[in-house]
Amino acid sequence: MKFFFESTHPCAPPRRATNVGRAVPGRRLWRLATKLTMALFGFTTFAMFTPVTGAEPPLRIFIRASAKTHGPGQHDYPRFLEEWKKRLNERGAIAEGALRFPTEAELGKSDVLIIYAADGNNIAGEERSHLESFLKRGRGLVVLHDGICGTNATWFASVAGGAKQHGEMNWKAGSLKLHFEDASHPIVKGISDFEIDDELFFRLRMTPETRTLATTVRTADDVVPQLWVYERPSDGGRSHRAFVSLQGHNHSSFSHPEYRRILLRGIAWAGKRPVDLFTRAPSGQ
Repeated sequence: MKFFFESTHPCAPPRRATNVGRAVPGRRLWRLATKLTMALFGFTTFAMFTPVTGAEPPLRIFIRASAKTHGPGQHDYPRFLEEWKKRLNERGAIAEGALRFPTEAELGKSDVLIIYAADGNNIAGEERSHLESFLKRGRGLVVLHDGICGTNATWFASVAGGAKQHGEMNWKAGSLKLHFEDASHPIVKGISDFEIDDELFFRLRMTPETRTLATTVRTADDVVPQLWVYERPSDGGRSHRAFVSLQGHNHSSFSHPEYRRILLRGIAWAGKRPVDLFTRAPSGQ
């Protein structure tokens, strides 16, 4: 709006408008209020539709076990299944499992698969396809003791970093000493060599990219890997992590404080979480 001021005298020349092209104070306030309103609306919209990030969700774990084999206190897969489901759940995980290989749906809602079962590398057909798809999604694999054994050692080594072939003399039970070759890895950092009454495996099918964490001496001329990690890039997918421990022959091994600590760390590492996620005692204990 423009305001013109004219003289009331009929012969007086017209006076120039004094407010031409100038905004009145009311208009300035209106424009400022409009800008503030739009800015506030934009901020509110951004806040409403921007996800709020918090703590990571619980690690989802499936334990593939099997029927018990061997003598008393040995290869007690069902007992391990029940005890470690409870132990992991108490530490904030979502752990379940069965005395069989998981279904495709069960793998689909899992972050880590633990294989502690008789002849664990005997995986074929749809089960092998489901496992390979699971690993291509960047999920984690943990294999204990007889879980690396079977008739598919060459294939299983390609996903776990190593395996043991049936039909060969490649085991020795008794007291053994675990020597940590790579103390810098977070799974074994701060842990000193220790002895454990269990079983060692040798004549293994190993993948060159495997990173050995601990070895044991079988003979003066034969030092063999017993604990390792493996990370494999996947064509068209995400790299997966595998943690393998060859001990677990005797159920008492899982009560060894340092060995238990290693397993808890290895499970968290395979799931791409901080290694001490599960090593802290549950609240109230």
